[in-house]
Formats: sequence, structure tokens, C-alpha cells
Amino acid sequence: MPIKIKESLPARKILERENIFVMTEYRAMHQDIRPLNVLILNLMPTKIVTETQLLRKLSNTPLQINVEFLRLASYQPKHTDPNHLDSFYKTFDEVKKRKFDGMIITGTPLDFVSFEDVIYWQELCDIMEWSKVHVHSVFHLCWGAFAGLYYHYGINKRDRLPKLSGIYSHKVLKSTSPLFRGMDDVFYAPHSRATEVLPEQITADPRLELLAISDEAGVSIVKSDDSHHFFLLCHPEYDSDTLALEYYRDKEKGLNPEIPVNYFPNNDPTQKPIVTWRSVGQLIFSNWLNYYVYQSTPYNWIDEEEK
Repeated sequence: MPIKIKESLPARKILERENIFVMTEYRAMHQDIRPLNVLILNLMPTKIVTETQLLRKLSNTPLQINVEFLRLASYQPKHTDPNHLDSFYKTFDEVKKRKFDGMIITGTPLDFVSFEDVIYWQELCDIMEWSKVHVHSVFHLCWGAFAGLYYHYGINKRDRLPKLSGIYSHKVLKSTSPLFRGMDDVFYAPHSRATEVLPEQITADPRLELLAISDEAGVSIVKSDDSHHFFLLCHPEYDSDTLALEYYRDKEKGLNPEIPVNYFPNNDPTQKPIVTWRSVGQLIFSNWLNYYVYQSTPYNWIDEEEK
């Protein structure tokens, strides 16, 4: 089954070229089926790239998914055409009376900034508070995960230097979790961050479960005991060249970045990276959608403005 998106969204043509089944709004209107309604709060400066990455991961499932994008009203992105935002994104005021089956809150490059110093922190807090009642399950990615752990559980991040950048091995700590169904006991996933939380910060809170950890990268996947919140400090949605583009960007800026770990063959940046995390990323997103959203969200979950 497809993901349902607006016909003119730039990601549509990219996904169709990859033989991924997408459905326009017109076609979806003629199907007698209740789609899952997923809201994506995209905080990344590279809006279109992140849209495409996430839609790709949400697509490989037998569920029809109605995807909508959310932007912040308190911050105007500098790297995205305002027309794109006006065409494909909604503000919090436009959706706050509705309910959604699932929500994804992305990361953003704010490693060394205190949460309270982020210009849109209050609006983000309002959205996370709203999600407690209006979203069945929330998927927090990287900086979005750190923000969620801090807001919901008071767990603060700390700086980690040198920056984590590369593909790291992870151990599944709870193999019975449906999130890992179909996965091996050890998996690989990208990290790109200079921030961390410690395992003991997670295990000290009985409301949280530490699901996956890396010897090198530390805490990787956490969820709340009620499965309302998932926190991924890794990036299973990344494209094959995402870390390479970050590396070359930082190199051009004169930042002298370290070569991403376990990424380029023979540790040679002139060689094309070999992807070792694509299937893992697909399983994680599909399992979240199936077991924690579709299988448990009420069929009559309201997805319209409250009367």
C-alpha cells in the first residue's frame, strides 16, 4: 500500500523513480479505507532531502499513510524556498485541534546550544505538550530525541567530543520488542552528533526502556513504557551519501572533520560508501508504524477539527 502525499511535492518524482508506491490525494479519496494520519515536524534545514528520506522509510508497508508536514511559526528557515513551505507545510495553529495516529519530530544541527536558548524552544514545547493528547505515538529523531527526553523526562544532553560521525554497531537489548521484529541481534546505523545522554540517565527512570546501545556511540534507541514516545539517537533514515556530504561540507569550511567511522571503503573518502543500514532503517520505521501505531490506535481516532 502507498503513502499519500500532495501531487506536486518534489519527493514524489524521486520516490516514483525508485519504484516506491505513492498515491495522490485525488486517488486516495476514492478508496474506502481509513489511512493512518502521520504528522512530520521537519526541523532540518535541508527540508526536501529530509522529506524524501522519511517518506522513503514510511512507504514500504501494507498501510495507506496520509502524511502531512508541520513547520514552526516562530522561525523562518533560511535554506528553504518560502513557496515550498507555503505549499506543503502547515503551522501548529492549523493542526492543533486535530488528532494524529503518529508523529515524527526530526533532528536539527543544534548540538552545542542549550534547549532554552533555541529561538523556537517554547513553540516546540507547546507542540510536544499537545502531542501527549493529540498523537497516539511519537517518533523523535536525533536532536528531536534529545529535546523530547529533556522536555518529557528532564534528561539533559551533554556535549560529546570529538563528534560522532560514522556507522556504528549496536546491540539489541530487548529482542522481544516488536520494534526489532525481523532484525538481527546486532545492527548497524549512522550517527552524526556531538551530543549524548548516558545509559544510567535512561535506566534511572522507570518510565523509560533502553532498547539498543552501541559500545562506541552509546545510547541509541529508547522508548517510554507506554510506547507513546520513541527516541532514536541514530539516523536509520540517512541516504548513502548523507555523511559524505556532511564531511565534505565541513572540510570546505576548514573545520578539519574526522573521516566518518566505518563508512568509506578502506577509510578512503574518494571511494563510494557501502550501505549497511538500509534494511534496518526500513524495518524500524515499518515496525513502529505497524505495531505501535496501526495495531493500537483506535479506528475512530479523530482526524478532523473538533466541533
